Amino acid sequence: MENQHNEEKVFTPEELEAKRKEMLKYYTDSTPYLKAQYEHEELLMKIDEVRFKRTNLQMQYAMLMDQMQNGSEEEEEDDDKTPPPYSVPEEETLARKLKKQ
Repeated sequence: MENQHNEEKVFTPEELEAKRKEMLKYYTDSTPYLKAQYEHEELLMKIDEVRFKRTNLQMQYAMLMDQMQNGSEEEEEDDDKTPPPYSVPEEETLARKLKKQ
């Protein structure tokens, strides 16, 4: 049985020529389908690129609007809620005394 696996069929020149013609016909017949698939894939890629650009622009716009909104809110908060300067209550100053050594 091993001999059957190791033996290769030897083609005559006529058989080789027939195989070549068969292969050429197969590839020639398949070409229109491959071209159609290529165009299909290329269109899908262009659609994905446009979607990516649109999404990117929407994200940039949203970030810009968020910055503008948060910036105006922070300005309002700064104006309205300016914290008073920190002062230590008098009781705490009396309670805190350093030890003399």
